[in-house]
Amino acid sequence: MKYLEEQLSDEALVQHLPGFENHYISTNGIKLHYVKGGTGKPLFLLPGWPQTWWSYHKLMNKLAGFYTVIAIDIRGMGTTDKPTDGYDKKNMAKDIYELIIELGYDEVFVAGHDIGASVAYSLACDYLDKVAKLIILDTPPADENMYRLPMLPLMDLTDKSTGYTYPWWVAFNQIDELPEKLLKGRYNLVLDYIFNNLCFDKETITDFDRAVYTNAYEYDYAISASNKWYSTFPKDIADNKHNKVLKIPVLGIGGSGFKLLEMVLPVLVENLQLFEIKNCGHFVCEEAPDATFSEIINFLGS
Repeated sequence: MKYLEEQLSDEALVQHLPGFENHYISTNGIKLHYVKGGTGKPLFLLPGWPQTWWSYHKLMNKLAGFYTVIAIDIRGMGTTDKPTDGYDKKNMAKDIYELIIELGYDEVFVAGHDIGASVAYSLACDYLDKVAKLIILDTPPADENMYRLPMLPLMDLTDKSTGYTYPWWVAFNQIDELPEKLLKGRYNLVLDYIFNNLCFDKETITDFDRAVYTNAYEYDYAISASNKWYSTFPKDIADNKHNKVLKIPVLGIGGSGFKLLEMVLPVLVENLQLFEIKNCGHFVCEEAPDATFSEIINFLGS
């Protein structure tokens, strides 16, 4: 089904979430977009590739009954600015830190998925007094294990029973200029591959959801910006070596990425809880919103 661009705009999307409003603010040299609603302690939600703030839409109204929910388009995402630089996760964390200051919060809860999880982790490490509790959703922060990703698949890709998906995009997204030339105007090809292969149930991310994300990533400048989240991994890995073990409470929620969380997070975190969602792929907020919501509430407190 084809959707009009105005149906996919932030202004239209927020109408699906009563009580939420779009906002823009200048932080760390960029204009940053966020969606805010609810009451209570502030809970920041940071999305990842290849999505936008909309990736949390199944959770936002539920969470708004307990917290002031702030879903953010991180640097390079959605209608947030897409500068040519500043995509290392320490600097992206500074974007969020300045947002915390601008909104007048002394302390916040933060949850991050995928790339957003790396930004959330850097925020907690660099601004210890601002993050009360941290939630990592399905993807640990970048470390030297990324240098060990194989050039060839570890398993037979024709054997769908293994559930294994070769992460070719980690390398592809680090290439300058070529991805945007290839994918401008047809980014839906990448999105469909990712959602069809990384979801346990691909129907949980609907045609409308896919249209929202296609609209956000369809343009060469959007592809270029999102790829910089990946091309800065070497700097992120080097920066993360200097982080001290986090002492704040941290919750890791994983679907298909649970084993990675189980392997990486205990080294980085002192006060850690882990929860595995069975029969769930990478996109836990869409695939298992009830279980994800329940664990968030149990961890943060109502």
